[in-house]
Formats: sequence, C-alpha cells, structure tokens
Amino acid sequence: MRTPTAWPGRHCPLGATWDGEGVNFALFSEHAERVELCLFDARGRKEVARIDVREQTEHVWHCYLPEARPGWLYGYRVYGPYNPQAGHRFNPNKLLLDPYAKAFAGRINWHDAHFGYRLGNVRGDLLPDRRNSASHMPKCQVIDPAFSWGDDRPPNTPWHETVIYEAHVRGFTQLNPQVPEAQRGKYAALTHASVIDYLKRLGVTAVELMPVHTGVDDRFLVEKGLRNYWGYNSIGYFAPESQYAMSQPDREFKTMVKTLHSAGIEIILDVVYNHTAEGNHAGPTLSFRGIDNAAYYRLIEADRRYYMDYTGCGNTLNMQHPRVLQLIMDSLRYWITEMHVDGFRFDLASALARELHAVDRLGAFFDIIHQDPIISRAKLIAEPWDLGEGGYQVGQFPGGWTEWNGKYRDVIRAFWKGDGGLIGEVASRLSGSSDLYGHSGRRPYASINFVAAHDGFTLRDLVSYNHKHNEANGEDNRDGDNHNLSWNCGVEGPTDDPEIKALRARQVRNLLTTMCLSQGVPMLSGGDEVGRTQQGNNNAYCQDSPLSWTDWTLDEERSQLFDFVCELTRLRAAHPVFRRRNFFRGRATPDGEVHDIRWLDTSGAEMTEAQWHQGFARCLGVYLAGNALDERDARGLPIVDNDFLILLNAHHEPRVFTLPPSPATAHWTLRIDTHLASGKPMLEKTLAPGAILTLEGRSMVVFESPPAAALFSASNVPEVAIKATKRKRKRGMD
Repeated sequence: MRTPTAWPGRHCPLGATWDGEGVNFALFSEHAERVELCLFDARGRKEVARIDVREQTEHVWHCYLPEARPGWLYGYRVYGPYNPQAGHRFNPNKLLLDPYAKAFAGRINWHDAHFGYRLGNVRGDLLPDRRNSASHMPKCQVIDPAFSWGDDRPPNTPWHETVIYEAHVRGFTQLNPQVPEAQRGKYAALTHASVIDYLKRLGVTAVELMPVHTGVDDRFLVEKGLRNYWGYNSIGYFAPESQYAMSQPDREFKTMVKTLHSAGIEIILDVVYNHTAEGNHAGPTLSFRGIDNAAYYRLIEADRRYYMDYTGCGNTLNMQHPRVLQLIMDSLRYWITEMHVDGFRFDLASALARELHAVDRLGAFFDIIHQDPIISRAKLIAEPWDLGEGGYQVGQFPGGWTEWNGKYRDVIRAFWKGDGGLIGEVASRLSGSSDLYGHSGRRPYASINFVAAHDGFTLRDLVSYNHKHNEANGEDNRDGDNHNLSWNCGVEGPTDDPEIKALRARQVRNLLTTMCLSQGVPMLSGGDEVGRTQQGNNNAYCQDSPLSWTDWTLDEERSQLFDFVCELTRLRAAHPVFRRRNFFRGRATPDGEVHDIRWLDTSGAEMTEAQWHQGFARCLGVYLAGNALDERDARGLPIVDNDFLILLNAHHEPRVFTLPPSPATAHWTLRIDTHLASGKPMLEKTLAPGAILTLEGRSMVVFESPPAAALFSASNVPEVAIKATKRKRKRGMD
C-alpha cells in the first residue's frame, strides 16, 4: 500500500471522523514534539503506512485522508521527552490507541513490549524500552455512524416510577437456553423476546449495564487463567466492548437500545471515568500515558514519576485539565446523542469531584454537567465514594444527581441480621433518607436503594455466609471486603437443614420487601430475583464462569422467589404511596385527622421519643396514609391512594402487634407475609382495627386498607383544580 495523501484537516472533532468522502484524524497532546498516524492492513497485523501529522492547532494534531474509509485500522506513535521525573513518558516504539476511537479490532496480547521502560529498572524508569508493541496491540477502527433509528424515543420514565435492574451483558444472558447460542452473552441477547418478557414481568423500567466501554484484562489475571469480567478497567470511552458483539459492536449496541426502548425499558451505563487500564507507574503504555501522561493523569507533585491513586487501581484521571474534562463530556454526549442511552452510573464518583485533594461537591465536573443541555437531562447516578481520604460522600452530591445509598444498604442489612438499636435509622431509610437528601432540595428518588450489588455478596449469599470465600480469585482470600453485615442463619454455606433453608428464604423476602416498598428508587442486582449464588465469593470481578452467570433453569423455590419479586414491583407500581415525589412531612392533613406517615409500636400507638432509642428494639410499624400524599397528577387533581400498614419484626421470636384504626375503612387486608413460602396469602385475609396479630420472628407483613368511596368524590377536589380541569377540556387538552 502506498502512503495515502494527507491534507491538513481540522482540529475538531477529536478522533477519526468519516464525513462521507474521507476521514479526519485529530489527537490532543499538549507536550508532544511529533505525532505519526499509523495505518494497518485489514487484519491489523501489518503496519502499511506512517503519516507524519504536521498540523497542530491548540495542542491538537490533525490531518485529513481523502482516501480513508470506514473499516480502516489505525493507531498513533507520539514523540516527546521520556522524563518520568517531569511526568513525561513518551515512547514512539509503543503503538497508542486513540482515546476517541469508536471501535477497536482485536484485543491485547500481553507482552513485555507493552511496557515503556526497561525490565528490571524498578526505581526511576529512566530508560525507555525500544521494542515495538504494535503486533501485540488492538487497532483503532474507523466507523460509519449511520444507523436507522426510525421513531426511537427515550422512555423518559420519571425517577419516582423507576425500577433499576443491574446486569452484566454476558453474565445475564450466557445461560439463557431460549436465546440462540451465538447470541448468548451478547448485546443481541438483550433484544430476545424471552429476555424482554422476563424484565417486563419483573417490573423493570431501566437496565443498568455494568461497564461496556472497551476495557482490558489485566496481565496478572490473564496469566492466572482469569479475566477482568466486571469490566471496570476501561481504555476506550467511546467504543462498545467488542466481546459482547458478534461482528459490529456499535450497530449491535444501537439495535439493543432501540429494541429495549420499544419495550419501554431505559438503558443506564455504568461508566468508569475515574481511572484507566494503564495502572500505576509500572503499568503498560497503551494510550493516555504515551500520548500525554502529564496532562491525562493526576501526578504526585513531589515526585511526578508516581500517580495519585484515589481509586485503588493505580491512577486517577486528571479532572483539573480542561482536555480531560472535555474527553469525559464528549464521551457522555456521544453515548446520549449517537447511542441513545438514557443515563449513567458513575463508578467511584467522588474521585471525579476532587479539585486539589479534598472532594469538592461544587467542582468543575459538576459545574460543566449541570450547564450542559444534553447531559444534564440524562439520569445521573453517583457511586458516592472513592478510596481516598474523605471519599465517602453519601448524601453530599448536588441537585440533579441520585446516589447509590450505601447507608441504606448497610442499615437494612444490619437490621434484618438482628442488630438492635437501629430502628431510628431504619425509619429514615424507609422514608426516603430526607436526612441525606432533603437539605439540598433533592427528592426521595435521589436515593437509589439497594441491599446487594455486583460488588459484594449476592442476596442469597448474604444470608448464607458469615465470611467471604474468594479462594477462586487466586489471592489467598485476601481480596474483597471483610465487613459484609451478613448472617449465615446458623450454618456456613450450603445446607440440607430445612429450618435453616426456610429461614434464609424468609430473610431474602424480608430484604426484598423492605427495598421495594421503601421511598426512593429500588435497584435489583441481576439474579437476586432467582436466588443467584457466587458460593460466598464477594469479589467475583475476575470470574467469567457459571459462578457469576445467571442460571435460567428455575426449580420450584427459584420460581416462587421470582413470582414474589414480580408481586412486589406490581404492588409498588400500582400504589403511589410507595413512590412519593416529596418527602413525608409527618404532620396532619388540613382536617387534622390523618398524618402522611405514622411510626407505631407493637401496641399500635405512636412511637415515643424514648422508644426510638431503645437498644433492644427490633420491631417497627409504619402507617402510610393514602389520602395525605399532598401530590397532584398531570391534570392538577389530587392523588389519592389506599392506606398501607407495614409491620417489621427482626427479632428471632414472635411479637404481638395491635392493628391501628384506619379512617378509610373498617378492615385491613393482608397483602404480603414474608413468613409464608410464597410471600403472599393464598386466600384473602382481613383483620379489623384493634385486632391482635402475632408476627412471627424475622418476618414482616403488609396490610392494605382501601379508602372510602367519598375520598374520590368531586367534593374532595379543591375548586381551583376542578376549574382548571374544565379550562383544559375546553381547549382540547384533556
């Protein structure tokens, strides 16, 4: 192949951009002295041309190749000083990936040539390694972004109606026998009718996909026969991971999004902008490090050979640099505008907020997102912690953000484990965590409520193991968290004891019921609805095997649990009292008779101040008044719901409760009873106010009291609302 003609091109947009006639290439490097664009044959094995990129505008090196077409493979070699003490690690012997590449061909084949320094030089890394890494590297690929989206529209599910399902593309579908074998574990599997029906039955409105940005399997894992299964090791922030595609990752990802949207299901991406796969100072040179190490990474000023590590992964992206901020913002906009995703969950989001050292809740990252007309409208979820000092920031993110509520997870686990003295905080978490989110003007749905996620025990393992069992990871069980707030119910791991098995199943129902009926947004961890187990492994990040995959063969027990979760999400969806848009006020309605929420002791009376502080307390009653929502529908009419009574007993012995009166009707109807194997009564059971109920140990019940018909009469609708409705009807708006 002869060297293609190169024109000056443009400095924006960054990356490789096909315009229908040729391709523009643009790469940012502030400290580079020279840049070469390297072209490869169709198989990516042979370097067929090098083009000296001579044009430079605002530290962006650019050129235009009129002969280039979609499918062309390329990479860069960047020249500059190799001076680690000054933060520079340029090495033109290393082929570098374009940070803005939209697709990659091939995967990394680990070799010593990936490392920019000579082996054995353990201190200064002063001598660059001369070996060419190109034959061991994946190649960037030019894409044609054209795609027929048709009438695709985002579902725009309101936050208070959202139910999130955290899933791994491969792990969720790999064992589904109804999906064609070639599609299992791929984006295409998520478009299969069996998968969509499954999600719809579960009441899922949004799938939160674990990382799908192109990532790297760490060398130390590959050498042990493992891989970075979770994917929190990104190297390409614009390219869908190719291992989840059959041939064309970008098109197959778009098809997945379009199909799920047509089913009313949103897509949220788990994104890792806090660090990259290049690791610490001893890591490989794959992209950012060789393009401009001093610009892309946070370096220790006292010795710029080393990296600030707020992530535990060796490096932290430099959010203080405007081009790094641009990289992240451009990536987010790309996934919204070109790939049509609906939101993002930001891994270790506190690392993104650090200005100098401390976490700054009004940092540049937040400022830019809040003023961006595209990103600010997406669903934004923070994992509100990192591993640095002061990194635990639950409740401290600004308006417009929701958060994984780690405090919710911890107290609900501890409560059902049987720890005493927690009912005060349990009440706060059940009612939407206003103590965390109310001060910043946020709503109850700022709290993403979960009791299990990808990181840690599965829900089944949470009630089956006291200790982690991570031996399969090859780190002598040293990895993973030791503080799990788990309880094995008397036996560590699998057991045939019917009493222990029944208790574990009941504990799972308790945790799921609490989560689904708490104010906020419930998040299911994929497979928990069918009792998925990782055999006690609480850090299965490297386990791409049935240990991590969802088993779709359902026996009677697993089917029963699935049906129970479906019942919980149906109950939540049907009743706005469980998904309030505003925090409880804890006060009476204007008629002075009904409080929006009441906290009850076992006698049915209001909790006293002293009772909240009893260390032995493990029981709580919650009364939710359906005619005190203080909310209106789209037409401005008051929203009225049934009354609900939730009774929780985390004690190991039964407790006697007296049912309180309901102003709505003269009876309470039992809807959920976690002591039952099915979780719900087979026959309707009603009790009168004042009735005595024996609530079994480690169980909870949910009663419903439908409102009287008068509550729905026009006389109960404010006159201003009636007049407004009449005006809308005259204008044809109703």
